[in-house]
Amino acid sequence: MSTNIGILAVDKKLIMIQDEVRKFFEWDMKSDLDSALEMLSFVEDYPIDIWKRPQRLVTLANLRRRLVLRDTRIAVLGAAVEESEVISILDSSTLLVAADGAVGVLSSLSESISERAWSRLVCIVSDADGGEGTIEAVKRGIPVILHAHGDNFESWKTLLDTASRNSFPPRLVLTHQTPGEINGMYNPGGFTDGDRAICFLLALGVPIEKISLLGTRTDIVGKWSGVTKPAEKIIKLEWMAKVLDIIGIEY
Repeated sequence: MSTNIGILAVDKKLIMIQDEVRKFFEWDMKSDLDSALEMLSFVEDYPIDIWKRPQRLVTLANLRRRLVLRDTRIAVLGAAVEESEVISILDSSTLLVAADGAVGVLSSLSESISERAWSRLVCIVSDADGGEGTIEAVKRGIPVILHAHGDNFESWKTLLDTASRNSFPPRLVLTHQTPGEINGMYNPGGFTDGDRAICFLLALGVPIEKISLLGTRTDIVGKWSGVTKPAEKIIKLEWMAKVLDIIGIEY
């Protein structure tokens, strides 16, 4: 039986747009596939039980239990999220999912508020270039939805090496961006960490009406964005806008 049943993109267009992105940037799908297969092998070769494939399925089940089966809202933190936006939802029962480096906003809060916010964080969706915020989440053992693409080999290897040195390494779910099925990994669709976080939640079974977006901007590069070329990042955000349009979510 395929280990990928249950985590499928809610719209084929969310997968097809990945081909459009590759064509636009003249990226090679082979690089995306090589990165994905190497990540899969790299993770499964580690002597860390919770990173083995059966335990990654347990991680997925735990995420579904917390995010889907409970009657709660979920806020996705994007790269332009402000401290005030996070503070404003802490009096509700809203859970948090962070797009990579956007998780850094939690550590920028006052200590007492920061710990409350961290306790709400269910997972981060990362391609491993989020900087200090992502590292902090990894050190805290927050589950990571770790993504492989053609030019992040070194980033995900470094992140996994850091995670492996934790007394309590974070649980993992592995994602890729190729059209074929890779057992042990998933392609929920989307392109950037921000829109892929939403795609992941929808594929997991979260109703779209339960999802709100904080700091999702397609017109500026958010302060929590990973290291990148600003001009190229703006173009990537235009692609993110197309993904969000396919999803049909307000931001």
